[in-house]
Amino acid sequence: MTWSRVRPALPWLVMLGGWAGVSLAALGGQTAPGTNHVVVISLDGFPGWALEDPYLPVPTLRRLAAAGAAARIMRPVNPTVTWPNHTSMVTGVTPAGHGLLYNGLLVREPGVPPRVEPWRDRNDMVRARTVYDAAHERGLTTAQVDWVAIQNAPTITWEFPERPPPDGQVAREMVAAGLISQGDLETFHTRNIVWRDHIWTAAATHILRQHRPNLLLFHLLNLDSTHHRYGPRSPAGMSAMALLDAQVAAVIRTLEETGIADRTTVIVVSDHGFKAVKRHIRPNAAFQKAGLLSLEGEKITKAQVYSVPEGGSAIVYVTVPDASGALLGRAREVLKGIEGIESIVEPAEFAAYGLPQPTEGGQMGALLLTARDGYAFTTAAGDDLVVDAPAGSLGSHGYLASDPDMGSLFVASGRGIKPGVTLDAVDTIDLAPTIARLLGVALPKVQGRVLTEI
Repeated sequence: MTWSRVRPALPWLVMLGGWAGVSLAALGGQTAPGTNHVVVISLDGFPGWALEDPYLPVPTLRRLAAAGAAARIMRPVNPTVTWPNHTSMVTGVTPAGHGLLYNGLLVREPGVPPRVEPWRDRNDMVRARTVYDAAHERGLTTAQVDWVAIQNAPTITWEFPERPPPDGQVAREMVAAGLISQGDLETFHTRNIVWRDHIWTAAATHILRQHRPNLLLFHLLNLDSTHHRYGPRSPAGMSAMALLDAQVAAVIRTLEETGIADRTTVIVVSDHGFKAVKRHIRPNAAFQKAGLLSLEGEKITKAQVYSVPEGGSAIVYVTVPDASGALLGRAREVLKGIEGIESIVEPAEFAAYGLPQPTEGGQMGALLLTARDGYAFTTAAGDDLVVDAPAGSLGSHGYLASDPDMGSLFVASGRGIKPGVTLDAVDTIDLAPTIARLLGVALPKVQGRVLTEI
């Protein structure tokens, strides 16, 4: 297939033109291992509603949608943050099944604030089997570029991680090819996010040219950073989306130049949408006033109760034994009536949100807080319970997955995808079983479904 030849005359929802591809139902998951390819491109923070704007300049995404299938919205999982949703994409289960609630592993110690550690091995964080595990076990090759919750995964064949090791195989190949210098590799994580997206794109296209993996997971970050800084629907955000479109185009061009486009399915997704923020809620300030935590200077050093923010939601932890429930009861009382808090969710309701119980895996807290429109949670304590959002923090996510603004992107095109299909909605947990079907591998015990209609 040559995606670049598809030219939709109208905006993406019309879905005219395209390629007479083989349907998933016809494939039936019985393809021979090693003959086909799936490329998943995640555009972090790309709202599902953005493609409905006919003046957003993303011609590559529109061509892919016209040649294949798209959903008006992909429903994320709670919490609507990056690592839990990317993990649900590859496991087909909610955080209640895979265990990841943050952009890293929550580490808890008695009497002190819990902390999130991102640079932990995949096996320390993810409790569920992934589609790349299933592909590897079937003898297929796998690759990842800037994917998350995947460090030291034993079933990834080639990788260029978020923090690429200077001595990594792909990194060495890229230095030899003149795509990056050794010095830039050694200081990679300190460079600006636009440049890092550029290099991650170069890594993805390099891996496709040199290794042609059966499954590539590729993640880009610039838009998320831009939306956090300026909020959604800003000129800066639109510029970032246009740049992402060009980076997707580079991947498509590489597939065509390497001669594997006809055997490749491209799936472009995102992990969550965004909301504008005007005010910041500080639950830990309320806990400080109630004597439930203490500071040294501006740093919270001791805590009996502590709130970990996730943007539009927060999770409250009791860090010391509380058999009587007195500490948690005090926490509930001081939270009531704080400006901007929409709801205080109890453990009995966690399952309905796809969240684990506090007793399952040690990651979930005792309460879930949700924010109203225009508000987001922060870590800080201090005198004020609610403050104006400072410049540079005007957008957030983490709101309930049922919020339409949290809806994410879904476009699929190429081998095995019917042309001209528009769905109202799909779920993030549908991605893994659909990828498994396309690759002809088994991924049992998922909560999502194969998207046979595309």
